[in-house]
Amino acid sequence: MAASPVVTSRQREQEVRGVRTEVVCTAFSNSVFVVVTQYGKMGTLVYVDPDTVGDKVGRPSLTTRVLLGKDEPLVHVCAKHLVAFVSQEAGNKPVLLAMALKDKTMEGIQALREVIRSCQVW
Repeated sequence: MAASPVVTSRQREQEVRGVRTEVVCTAFSNSVFVVVTQYGKMGTLVYVDPDTVGDKVGRPSLTTRVLLGKDEPLVHVCAKHLVAFVSQEAGNKPVLLAMALKDKTMEGIQALREVIRSCQVW
């Protein structure tokens, strides 16, 4: 009888808007870990936690907390836009996001979301 892996992980390397980008997604029993880097290092660590109360349409609101790195408003915005769908599709699990981005434009973030989606393990 073959044992199933304790941790499921998938990675992808792709050029996004002219910048080499690496994405690694790892699913744990209680959370999802996503690494998005354009520098080859982990960068800023952000914890994205869905609130259990949620808003009036049934989607939980997301709370972001920078654990390591610069705590700037743009970091929180990028984190929510990058992994809100991950949390929702994973059954409202928290997401730990490590990101080191050169391209923080809205077009770049949207392109990165598609790369993250291609590494789906949740």
